Amino acid sequence: MNVNFRQVAISPRRLKYLLIQMSLLLFTVSAMICLLASVVFLLNPQPGYSLPNSLQQVLPTYLQTNHHGWELEPAYQGASNCPEQKEEWNILYHLGGNGPWVEKVDGVVEGGIQVPDGCEIDMAHMMSRHGERFPTKNAGARMIALLEKIKSSGVEPKGSLSFLGDWQYFTDSPEKHFEQLTTTGPYSGTLEAFTTGVKLRTRYQHLWEKILNRHTLFWASECDRVIDTARYFGAGFFGLDSKRAELQIISEDESKAGDTLTPGDTCKNYVDDPELGHDYGYEMLYKYRATYLPAIAHRLEKENPGLQFSDSEIYSMQEMCGFEITVRGNSKWCDVFTKKEWSQFEYARDIIHYYRAGPGNKYGKAMGWLWLNATANLIAEGPESAGPLYFSFVHDGDIVPMLAASGIFEDTQDLPIDEIMEDRKWKTSQITPMGGRIIFERLSCTPKSKSLEKEIFVRFNVNDGIVPLTGCMDGPGKSCPLNGFLEHVKRRGGIAGDFRTVCGLAHDTPDRPTFLRQPSPDNIMAAVEGREGKDKKPTKLRFWGI
Repeated sequence: MNVNFRQVAISPRRLKYLLIQMSLLLFTVSAMICLLASVVFLLNPQPGYSLPNSLQQVLPTYLQTNHHGWELEPAYQGASNCPEQKEEWNILYHLGGNGPWVEKVDGVVEGGIQVPDGCEIDMAHMMSRHGERFPTKNAGARMIALLEKIKSSGVEPKGSLSFLGDWQYFTDSPEKHFEQLTTTGPYSGTLEAFTTGVKLRTRYQHLWEKILNRHTLFWASECDRVIDTARYFGAGFFGLDSKRAELQIISEDESKAGDTLTPGDTCKNYVDDPELGHDYGYEMLYKYRATYLPAIAHRLEKENPGLQFSDSEIYSMQEMCGFEITVRGNSKWCDVFTKKEWSQFEYARDIIHYYRAGPGNKYGKAMGWLWLNATANLIAEGPESAGPLYFSFVHDGDIVPMLAASGIFEDTQDLPIDEIMEDRKWKTSQITPMGGRIIFERLSCTPKSKSLEKEIFVRFNVNDGIVPLTGCMDGPGKSCPLNGFLEHVKRRGGIAGDFRTVCGLAHDTPDRPTFLRQPSPDNIMAAVEGREGKDKKPTKLRFWGI
């Protein structure tokens, strides 16, 4: 059979037009595929992968899910349970809470934060540290005094300190900036708080939809940087136009007793005990610092004849690394010290928190059990009655006691102060970095049996790493069955002791945080109407103090 093909003549001009159209179409399709693949990868990166600096510097922080990079490569290497992460090292994991937020990688469940098959999260209870901040007034004053000392010595810095010739301190307004959130750079506290809100809004979208028709409370202790963190978070999670989100400011005054987010301020014995109270952590820190800082001082003094440095001054140099990163995204102070010296600094930071309010302090567990017990009661009550979402914002010194009460990072022995305990669970860098957050997630799971009733479990999300609870991890994804969790909290309460008794408070003072509860729709609307009647210009995101 003969087949005749009719020839169609196409003018050169039309052919050129068609080729251009096809090229544009191919380019558009290719670009869309590349963009989609990039977003999927960035939101779900391969374990242990660190994005190159060139990409990190143009990438929005909210897509930097691993927070690696920004002139800080290579990435993390440490005593990780993940073999693929052992080939890299990241300074952010050795700053002991004095640096930006990082994801927890040690001692976590494989599979990340993915919800186990057959389960869904029906409640989330978060206790979060404030976002990245400038140094406190005391720490900042020590830094400035050190820099003035070097400048006035007349010695031109050499060797490891040669960069000081043209280096400027990371704020020229210390009286304005000290103790407040940082607002510049890829790790700014304001940006981190907002993007955390967006991240959790994305993660808990199904819970967010359940609170659309009711007011939802969230809480912050009465401190500017904590309140600002909560407000930026609220903008990211609830939205700037939210009419049903109320931030309650909880006083840090000592008179609040147990009705507080900051028990370290209200536990009288803890504040007054000169040996084993709040200052115990500093005492242990000074003892450990003496084991490694003199050698560093000797090295820097040898490079700079005419200069002498105390332990405190060397420690301030190490602190400046992390604080400058939160302002500028990088710091030349980080290069002054070796990896070993950073491991020693990291351990020094572990020591102070462990003994100041953590497992090594006699008052820590009783202080932390307040929020832990209140949260356990809400989890037992369930989302239908108690509400699905609870967000509390505090200081690291308030998270540490709660973790001590929970026992989740309890080691078999107290941290020694004459050498580094390499296999310790207590690593401040990964537990309470700036912006660090602990989320108790309640899981509602389809039972394996024919029972129609859902099975309830609890898991511990620590900075986007799921940490199993020793002795109670036989649920999906090593979660803890609800009854096992409640028994654990009750048992830990017996170990902690009664808050009022331990703290030397009168027995008629509050012994629990009464504010930590979502109100019923009827009650909150009545309260709102009453308050709005007094306010001439009610805000959409209400920030009423109590």
